[in-house]
Amino acid sequence: MSNRTVIVGGGVIGTACAYYLADAGHEVTILDQGRHGGGCSHANCGYVSPSHVPPLAKPGVVGQTLRSMLSSDSPFYIKPRLSPSLMKWLLRFLANCTQKQMEQGAIARHALLSTSRQLYEDLIEREQLACEFEKRGLMFVYLDHHHFDAFQSTNEWLTREFGVTAVPYAQGDLQALEPALKPEVAGAWHYTGDAHLRPDRLMSSWRQVIERMGVKIIENQQVTQFRGEGGKLRSVSTKDNQYEADQFIIATGAWTPMLNQQLGVNIPIQPGKGYSITMPRPENCPKIPMLLEQHRVGVTPFGSGYRLGSTMEFAGYDTSINNKRLQLLKRGAEVYLHTPHAQPEQEQWYGWRPMTPDGVALIDYLPRYGNTLLCAGHNMLGLSMAPGTGLLVRQILCREQPHIDPARYRLRR
Repeated sequence: MSNRTVIVGGGVIGTACAYYLADAGHEVTILDQGRHGGGCSHANCGYVSPSHVPPLAKPGVVGQTLRSMLSSDSPFYIKPRLSPSLMKWLLRFLANCTQKQMEQGAIARHALLSTSRQLYEDLIEREQLACEFEKRGLMFVYLDHHHFDAFQSTNEWLTREFGVTAVPYAQGDLQALEPALKPEVAGAWHYTGDAHLRPDRLMSSWRQVIERMGVKIIENQQVTQFRGEGGKLRSVSTKDNQYEADQFIIATGAWTPMLNQQLGVNIPIQPGKGYSITMPRPENCPKIPMLLEQHRVGVTPFGSGYRLGSTMEFAGYDTSINNKRLQLLKRGAEVYLHTPHAQPEQEQWYGWRPMTPDGVALIDYLPRYGNTLLCAGHNMLGLSMAPGTGLLVRQILCREQPHIDPARYRLRR
């Protein structure tokens, strides 16, 4: 069987695909339009989170979230503009805000999240990846008792349907568990099965591993042309070269819709802009990563630093850093934590998350090219889903028995 594979996109998803294909004997080349691991994989919060089962599209989210998204002070924000693609995406998002669609999305997300969590542990141990991996879980922290108590029903549903369960810590017990939190914080749900790592360290360490396996990584190679023949893609071209292969993987994340015309498909992805600030560990640094739920701020203590991240901004492909969004992270953390941040700020960063209307990734052959697999749309969970995705891609391309049902990630669903 021919096994020359070109992967367009060198983020965490493309890297995971390269790893599992190289392990199966494929000759793999990664083409990245910029720096390997320099996009959304670089400075996110680093959660490996099987807890993130429910998609963003769910019953009640229209009233709870969409109205607030028109406010620039909201953690979720839509920049006012005339965008037919965004309007179409929002209509599809609204159509997915039903109980049935939420449950279907949750099943698909859980499958990738749970397998990836175990694969990460095996992968990091086997390859000795230096990525500051820690198994301290993840806390969903609530400022008031009403929101803390309301999460009980969600936890019961996740426990019943998926075996994903959290330990509740009410006020007092919570502060004993995590002294970095202020005494007025009402409570938290601790998902002990979650983990975290430092994304940039993961990407640099994983790169060394796949290069030792023979994977070629070619940076600053934006693909400008796709040449197909007989229902198959034969080569992709950049300004510098033409790359032929037997199989191709499109792992271009939020950039994927830019390729719609050439790929002959309409990919329903919108770039959801997230932000982070990286700094030294503060004096009273949290021990456990946490999501400050009512302000949508992620807090990650690494061995080598500390990061505040999150927010969601639908502003198209805007490359500017909105300082107002960064300040929302700091102000939100100040409400919950004794020492919410430290100086100096080592990096201010943004990344575009590839958001699909139903919150589920797209892993499927392209209708135009029978040898080309689309692998994008992991929403806010690319890091959390990468190993499971890479393994599934290998199983599809090599016609192995898939470890999860690939039908849930089809383009037409």
